Amino acid sequence: MSNKTNAKRAAAQRHFVEDIARLLAPWGLPQTAARLYGHLLLAAEPLSLDRIAADLDISKSTASVSARLLEMSRLAQRHAQRGSRRVLFEASDDLEGMVTEQTRLMQALARLLKAGARDAAPGPVRDRLELMAEFNLATIEGMETALRRWLAKTRR
Repeated sequence: MSNKTNAKRAAAQRHFVEDIARLLAPWGLPQTAARLYGHLLLAAEPLSLDRIAADLDISKSTASVSARLLEMSRLAQRHAQRGSRRVLFEASDDLEGMVTEQTRLMQALARLLKAGARDAAPGPVRDRLELMAEFNLATIEGMETALRRWLAKTRR
């Protein structure tokens, strides 16, 4: 491949990483973790923290914290290297795990909203909390239905 083609591809990949970060940051994912997720999505193989830090021009400790955050969110998964303490990370393709984690959080929120509604005086506050709890439960149901359909389609 020519240098010009490589430069265009590198620029497009940087743009993709930054676009992913701009999209995910408002959802509460820290900017660096969101950039790391975009970078992992483009990686053909699992990456070491050293490689991540160099590629994203961040410290190794920042890369580690961001990778662990992605791992907790089920957006990335860790791989140990046999015979080494070195850890590698890659973007997760565990859609079921991601949906399960999101469902768990939304169920907890629905429980809190219902408890708040029980404690609120009758009126607009109680109505709002009940409506939000119902919406979370409906969203969970929709996500679970979509996941079942997706898994049935892809596991043929």
